[in-house]
Amino acid sequence: MRAAYYEANGAARDVLVVGDMDRPEPAAGEVRVRLATSGVNPSDVKSRAGSNRKMAYPRVVPHSDGAGTIEAVGAGVDPGRIGERVWIWNGQWRRPFGTAAEFIALPAIQAAHLPDGTSFEAGACLGIPALTARHAVSIDGPVAGQSILVSGGAGAVSHYAIQFAKAGGATVLTTVSGPEKAAHATAAGADHVINYRQEDVGARVQELTGGRGVDRVIELDITANARLLPGVLAPRGTVVVYGIGGAEAALPAPFCLFTSATVKFFLVYELTAAEREAAVAGVNGMLAAGRLVHAIGRTLPLERIAEAHELVEQGAVIGNVVLTL
Repeated sequence: MRAAYYEANGAARDVLVVGDMDRPEPAAGEVRVRLATSGVNPSDVKSRAGSNRKMAYPRVVPHSDGAGTIEAVGAGVDPGRIGERVWIWNGQWRRPFGTAAEFIALPAIQAAHLPDGTSFEAGACLGIPALTARHAVSIDGPVAGQSILVSGGAGAVSHYAIQFAKAGGATVLTTVSGPEKAAHATAAGADHVINYRQEDVGARVQELTGGRGVDRVIELDITANARLLPGVLAPRGTVVVYGIGGAEAALPAPFCLFTSATVKFFLVYELTAAEREAAVAGVNGMLAAGRLVHAIGRTLPLERIAEAHELVEQGAVIGNVVLTL
């Protein structure tokens, strides 16, 4: 099979190779998926560069997200699943071989049903962005009637978070850095868009919430944005953190203490079985209802994987970067 891989950390064009590998065989409890697409996420890029973890295996086929069709099953797996369209989560998490290949074999539970009305390109955006968004919005209970600030509203996770929060009955505020990103966030359903380069985020949030602040913040980089919390978070509000941009975050401790703020961190790769089941069900429920809009920024063939990684590194694309196989 054709696959992209690397055998050392480094720059995309220096270490990524596209070549032939043996097709994997499904072990007991596993399925083999013929992949149609592979999603490229920031964590995949950081892993290849070695900035978030070093080489754990001699050879790594990157990417955790993808979509395709089950073509074989291992012992103990219902053969009726052969031919099923699926999307993949945690494809390369704690495993050497991810979705940047024509085939992947992995535990059957990690191949979630992909509704017929959802494209394989969209399916490659679900494992990290959509699951992160769904869990971030739901981690503290129902959001109906609440106000939520989604940080970085044009990002892949934020684009989905806006939609899940709106579907749950929340009023959604979001921050962006320019007009094009503002339009993207508005199209996702954001009620209010704040350009943080031109506006005082705290003052604008206070104005939009009648001086109360928001009930929840969905935060992509607490290391950069913790300083904003006193201006945006309501008393007893919750900050949900799914990403960091540095080794330490300086939380405004007096504010957090005297307002009884809650800060919750989570890593989408390490959800509990119950959390994962709820998040997958939430994503597929929205897909089945046709209520989830996807942002495919660029689609490239597998042979251009180095270019795809560079686009993600540079933040040069609004929306997800997807490889076709």
